[in-house]
Amino acid sequence: MNKRLGLLIHHYRPEVAELATRAIKWCGTSIDAVLPELDADLVGRPDLGIAEDQFGPGLDACLSLGGDGTILRASALVAGFGVPILGVNAGHLGYLAEVDPSDMETALDAWLDGRMPTERRMMVDVWADDGKRWVGRALNEAVIDHAESGQAVEVSVSIGGRDFITFLADGMIVATPTGSTAYSLSAGGPIVEPDFRTLLLTPVAAHTVFNRPMVLAPDTEVTLTIEGHRGAIVAIDGQTCLDLQPGQSVVCRASDVEACFLVRGRRDFHLVLKEKFGLTDH
Repeated sequence: MNKRLGLLIHHYRPEVAELATRAIKWCGTSIDAVLPELDADLVGRPDLGIAEDQFGPGLDACLSLGGDGTILRASALVAGFGVPILGVNAGHLGYLAEVDPSDMETALDAWLDGRMPTERRMMVDVWADDGKRWVGRALNEAVIDHAESGQAVEVSVSIGGRDFITFLADGMIVATPTGSTAYSLSAGGPIVEPDFRTLLLTPVAAHTVFNRPMVLAPDTEVTLTIEGHRGAIVAIDGQTCLDLQPGQSVVCRASDVEACFLVRGRRDFHLVLKEKFGLTDH
């Protein structure tokens, strides 16, 4: 039976269509290439398209062609099925991507030959209705964001089942170690090595005396409840997925599901950090 390779592309970068064409050519007749229907249309191969909700099951690997946003989309679609992701960087920062476009076929050869190890990353599950209704799963972060531009949101925080404090802020971030270099970092959160298991609680532009990010134990459950009279929205890895009204809550906790990435070897996290953020010694 042929191996099955899923392809995901950045929808607004025409140059990734060439990468997808190269990957499909590499598959030949010995590997079955499939894409979500919209992606397949964008690369001119509607014959390879399948419904997005049927994309993950049965894949042997997922090739992400784009930037970190495409990898976040890949993790949302395939992590729950244990499918390893190979990221080819055709974006700007590409912090999560493992391979440059020029090395794509070489990396695919190594995957096919079983020469690419895997690296697992913690994810966070988000539940509504006091933890009874599943909302989604994030590789980077879940965010409580203000629903009205220029208006802060009032969020009470419970940590491990105990009330902590109420923040008046532009938002609240619950991030994974992978997400520590994303939105949480921009909001002043710490950088955490990606193989740690921890939750980061980072307020965004908090109007409170205590406005510091917190590093929590990996089994900690964080409940965020909207107070006051203004509603809020919940975004998971940058995608808005839920409206919250005053009195409503979401619960964030470490997921049993981990994202799996194909890598060329153990990455030097600190070197990658310096390269991606342009850090230089003086």
